[in-house]
Amino acid sequence: MQSMGDQVNSAMQNVDLDERAQHQECPDGTKDAFLFKMKCGVANVKNNATRVFRKEGAYDRYDFKDANEGVDKTVRSGEYEEGDLQMPTDFPELERPPLRKVDKYCQPECPCVSLSKRYTQAWLVALGFIISFGIRCNVGVATVEMMSNDTGVPEFQWTPETVGFVDASFFWGYIVTQIPGGFLAARFSPSFLFGTAIFCSSCLNMLIPTATEISPTLVICVRVLQGLVEGVTYPACHGIWRWWAPPLERSRLATLAFCGSYGGAVLGMPISGYLASGIGWYAPFYFYGVCGIIWYMFWLWLAFESPAKHPTISPREQYYIEQSIGQNHGVQPTIFTTPWRRVFTSMPVWAIIVANFARSWTFYLLLITQPKYFKEVFHMNLAHASTVAALPHLVMTLIVPFGGQLADYLRRNKFLSTTNVRKVFNCGGFGGEALFLLVVGYTNNKMVAIVGLIFAVGSSGFAISGFNVNHLDIAPRYASILMGISNGVGTFSGMICPITTQEITKDHSSERKLQEEWHHVFLIAASIHFVGVLFYAVFASGELQDWAVDPPEEKIEMKSPGVDPKSYGTADGYSLDYGMQETKMVPAFPDESDQANGSAATAAPANPFTQKQYQAASSNPFNR
Repeated sequence: MQSMGDQVNSAMQNVDLDERAQHQECPDGTKDAFLFKMKCGVANVKNNATRVFRKEGAYDRYDFKDANEGVDKTVRSGEYEEGDLQMPTDFPELERPPLRKVDKYCQPECPCVSLSKRYTQAWLVALGFIISFGIRCNVGVATVEMMSNDTGVPEFQWTPETVGFVDASFFWGYIVTQIPGGFLAARFSPSFLFGTAIFCSSCLNMLIPTATEISPTLVICVRVLQGLVEGVTYPACHGIWRWWAPPLERSRLATLAFCGSYGGAVLGMPISGYLASGIGWYAPFYFYGVCGIIWYMFWLWLAFESPAKHPTISPREQYYIEQSIGQNHGVQPTIFTTPWRRVFTSMPVWAIIVANFARSWTFYLLLITQPKYFKEVFHMNLAHASTVAALPHLVMTLIVPFGGQLADYLRRNKFLSTTNVRKVFNCGGFGGEALFLLVVGYTNNKMVAIVGLIFAVGSSGFAISGFNVNHLDIAPRYASILMGISNGVGTFSGMICPITTQEITKDHSSERKLQEEWHHVFLIAASIHFVGVLFYAVFASGELQDWAVDPPEEKIEMKSPGVDPKSYGTADGYSLDYGMQETKMVPAFPDESDQANGSAATAAPANPFTQKQYQAASSNPFNR
């Protein structure tokens, strides 16, 4: 036993492994394998920390891919010359942006995990969405506790209509900034926009308990402000992937980021439920507000607009991302340069819009009213109902990144074209969700309803690899703007869904009547999804649209009407071959030896700007 302890101490002390030792084969013995793994793990953490805080080996890491591997060749826009994307053997010294003050002491890298910079961005976005959607769960869970009369008179006697307006008020502001958010993400740094939105929403979240004590009208105002600032998050997210996501990694990077939305519901519902039950209805608002502020500090440290602006990205990763995406040096779209008529007459765009509306209807239905459904129909307490309501979103959180990996695998190996991948994943996910929602709509059994919701929401996880990343396929230049449009329409469904649900389920005259009302709610959701399946299957596309191609750079030519360009300037003394021949400069003041030899008399000095001969020397006032 003592020998074992000595070996452990030795392993802990000798953790500086070279690159070859870290990649050698693991020993066969159990004890030796354990020591080897522990030694490598400690060495990895130590070396990462050394790189971050001492700036050692910051650029010699991560992807050793060819840029050719990141190009999607299943679409017309993916046809490249193979030789243009080969990785060079030696990388030039990159021109780094100026170091910030914090970078002088601590490099923008996580010291405990070896992640490429683009996956660091993806995980940070996912954490931001976890907080964002946890904030959206707060009101739905807290109002159930606020309106509870299990211990007597409720603390707040809001009418069902007031509750519905409070739930929907977030989306009143959210829908306003969707399209403007797309232009803001194209005009300014999408990373700055995304982080600032989460930070402001977190600060506003901590104002809701005080507003609740004053008036529900004030709560509605705060919720509208939250919606206004969070309305830019999805367009900004697509703006981030325009710079960071190689074409064949769009699905996995985008779905990894978007799974934070569903992870936020998974964590938000039970956390909000337990905090509201154990501490008070106000606790979830303060908890998520503080979490958002802490997250924002890490975002400012680790997030950057593009690979070229990251001070410690490796040359290989930067080259791989920029060459597989292509250089984005074109002028950013504005409200005047966007081809609006072509956008709104494009059926692939409408396919994304309809799909977003269908998915958002069910998502916000479950996000806001699922705890109420389990409490009213199956008489669960708040904590239990919130936990059960989180199970479908947990399954979806696991399926979304898996679907992204599978979608990119099918495209990379050319089993399916990009168009077919989007249609198969979207229509299959929506179809499964609609079928299982029908099961929920026709059952009164608690276990069947829970299983049906789990399979319904889990099926829709595959659809995220369809419509939700389709903007980057058909129009990467306008991806953030298209996301703002489609998500704005999806937000409209989030606005009317809570009010519609409240109106349908407001009759509590009998338990049977209440169950029938909830059945109607789920049948409506299933019908909307079937419409989305048919529309997307017919009109969706994964091809780059002709109206979305970057315009060629304009060449400035000096032309005058009625003048032949070939003879331009000859009237002022220029020759037709001016600029073609090397200009010979003749000294204006030849020395005496030249004058004696007569060389200066052979040719008068010429003006190098107009090619005109100077006048006689006597006309020069300096020679008189």
